Amino acid sequence: MSFTDYHGIAAYGLALAFTLVLAAFLTPARWWRRPTARGVAILGTGTWAFGALLLHLVAPPMAGAVQTDVPMQQAASSLPANVPAAGQPYRVHRDLNVRDAAGVGAARMAVVPAGAVVTPTGARHGDWWQIRYDGAGSAQATRTGWASSLWLRSAAEQ
Repeated sequence: MSFTDYHGIAAYGLALAFTLVLAAFLTPARWWRRPTARGVAILGTGTWAFGALLLHLVAPPMAGAVQTDVPMQQAASSLPANVPAAGQPYRVHRDLNVRDAAGVGAARMAVVPAGAVVTPTGARHGDWWQIRYDGAGSAQATRTGWASSLWLRSAAEQ
């Protein structure tokens, strides 16, 4: 087991002990004469809440955590490999909603069918990529919109 595993076990063990102490002082003694669903709910909820709070307050340093004081040039060179490359084709995995802005709250402009090929412009906002796609009909040759990158696959992927 790693340090992180022991850290979680210790946090929830302390949370259980704290919940038991609080329950002993803050609830009537008759509630604890025999096991009941209410008692299990109190212990479970208290342990979960206090354990999560402890883990949040004294979280161990995570490996690969993002540093905020890294210069912009160094941060750009350490981006993940799945960053959209402008001009590189991507295949639509399932029917894709194309929106006028990044986010599910933005208006839907079109639906690109599964199997179609789209091209990122290089602009991105989190998991949302700005893409170019073929519009429906000959009047709309190529359109630009925003799409979730979760529905896109590299054209080289099968």
